[in-house]
Amino acid sequence: MKQHTPETIRNIALVGHGGSGKTSLAEAMLFFAKATDRLGKIADGNTVCDCDPEEIKRKSSLNTALAPLEYENTKINLLDTPGLFDFALGMSEGIRAADNVMIVLSGKSGVTVGAKKAFKQAAAAGKARAFFVSKLDSENADFYKVLEQLKAAFGPSVCPLVVPYVEDHKVVCYIDLLKRKAYQYDGKGNASEVEMPDLEHRYEGLLAAISEAVAETDEELFEKYFSGEQFTLEELSAGVKSGVRSGAIAPVFCGSAASLDGIDMLLHGIVKMFSSAADSAGEAAETKNGDVIEIKCDPAGPPAAFVFKTVADPFVGKMSYVKVVSGVLRGDQSLLNTTTGEMEKLGKLISLKGKKQEEISELSAGDIGVLTKLSAKTGDTLCAEGLACKFAGYEVPKPCYTMAIVTQKGDESKVANGLHRLLEEDLTLAYEINNETHQQLISGLGEQHLDVIVAKLKSKFGVNVSLEPPIVAYRETIRKKVKVEGKHKKQTGGHGQYGHVWIEFEPYDGEDLLFEEKVFGGAVPKGFFPAVEKGLRECIQKGVLAGYPVVGLKATLLDGSYHPVDSSEMSFKMAAALAYKAGLPQASPVLLEPIGALKVYVPDANTGDMMGELNKRRGRVLGMTPQGDDITLIEAEVPVSEMQDFTTLVRQMTQGSGWFEFNFERYEQLPSNLEAQVIENAKKLFGTNA
Repeated sequence: MKQHTPETIRNIALVGHGGSGKTSLAEAMLFFAKATDRLGKIADGNTVCDCDPEEIKRKSSLNTALAPLEYENTKINLLDTPGLFDFALGMSEGIRAADNVMIVLSGKSGVTVGAKKAFKQAAAAGKARAFFVSKLDSENADFYKVLEQLKAAFGPSVCPLVVPYVEDHKVVCYIDLLKRKAYQYDGKGNASEVEMPDLEHRYEGLLAAISEAVAETDEELFEKYFSGEQFTLEELSAGVKSGVRSGAIAPVFCGSAASLDGIDMLLHGIVKMFSSAADSAGEAAETKNGDVIEIKCDPAGPPAAFVFKTVADPFVGKMSYVKVVSGVLRGDQSLLNTTTGEMEKLGKLISLKGKKQEEISELSAGDIGVLTKLSAKTGDTLCAEGLACKFAGYEVPKPCYTMAIVTQKGDESKVANGLHRLLEEDLTLAYEINNETHQQLISGLGEQHLDVIVAKLKSKFGVNVSLEPPIVAYRETIRKKVKVEGKHKKQTGGHGQYGHVWIEFEPYDGEDLLFEEKVFGGAVPKGFFPAVEKGLRECIQKGVLAGYPVVGLKATLLDGSYHPVDSSEMSFKMAAALAYKAGLPQASPVLLEPIGALKVYVPDANTGDMMGELNKRRGRVLGMTPQGDDITLIEAEVPVSEMQDFTTLVRQMTQGSGWFEFNFERYEQLPSNLEAQVIENAKKLFGTNA
């Protein structure tokens, strides 16, 4: 592929709900532009963009795929992003790197939650937006119903440019509204002009929708429209082009990826109307002094690029996907990584088309490609040393679904190494070893997400792991004051062992053990006080009910006795332990459970269902706050043990439009009716009771 200037580069992210047809559309565009020699199908597992073994197996996109093509002397970089909510990172990556966002909708499903999320995220990022209504060759597809939904959801900026003419529920031809021409397709993407069908009043309505969208882009045009004058076709064309590039107009195209209907009009529209890299790829950046400067998308400028995605490839090594903002990248360069402050020598430069790699000599401003074997991470900026600036990163969803990893003995280090590599490529993944339960915990965006991580650990790093729900870290405490004796006496052939204490145990408001001594008359020498405290500190690691750590315990050493020869630190440690084991069962021991602060955001229509669900989960609702945009925030306190499947529940209840934040808050007494089950589970977990 020849080198292109920023003016002839279009960077487009294909986004939308899972199953809406993004990958099939990318495949159709690549095939029609002769970037591939066959039209792959998802069902056959041979598409360019879904090339990962897990994607082929699941017949769904899991990663952002890069696939460039050339059409009408323009390079179009397609970024095919996943639509499943478990892999939402892909949409963030694609929107960050693209200059235009194409929201793909199914002609059957219409405007879905995924489409709304994509539009909102693209608008927040200031990216130009467009729609493609696909699958119009399918039964029950209804373009005009989808168009009404688009207008209702996104307002007058929605501007239909290509529409179908339908007879007996079948598309007869497609109409280019700006050219006022109709085209029929032969099933191979070849178009032939046919006579304009009679759309009756609908045609006037469609032109009115275009006129309304164009009027919003310019004050003079708005006044003309408001006064009732008709726009000329030239004014409409110029207004649409200007509005699309500024983001004021979201054009609507349509067709079928399977039969290639309308693909030529879409590609032509991208070339003629969409923002070029020269228009949109320049970015604001922050210098080391904190000043904000504008970096223009200019091949003659100093080199500067942003790493928007990382892939851990077991054969190539680390692959860093970069968007070049300024200058030209070449393999022999060394650039400053402004995140680490280190100079990095660039490895191979690769043009990627799905999994097909082609080594290239340079990558120019506005273009997207891959660098190999960098130490840079996602979100890093690479630039000339004299420039030393940093581009803004992008927000990613926080992990909200946690499971424990079960490994085979001896594989722990291999698992940790594999996860370290996967953490570099997936910002929505988190990993920690819980010091209390000694479990390896992995957190992601949902069940499917973690299933894929397990599959990657096996295929990329050769380790078999399974997942299980994490252990809930309970605590134990006491509710009343007791005074008990602990006497350790053992006679052996030589010196014996003798330690004797009287200790008062009582509850107090604190986490750690509070140890005091009130010994009079030297009944226990001061030198043994630390041994008594040490003995108790070792004991509180394991409570008497279920073996969980004890908190909120105050221990006061009151009295005791010693032997001038047989007493030792070890003897008093043992005496303290005996007092602990005798005293705590008498002090009304109880279990404490962890409670978390929950903020759950749900559509207004789901607030009643969510309140009922929180009550079922022993939650205490603290309040509700309308957030606008049909979303309500419900704040509550919920036991951690009731939250394991909450991610799945929120997604199912709200069809993916809800989300939540959950953070540990404090410990509270576990209801007595639940204690027996927790104690029984603890016996299985720890082997024996305390």
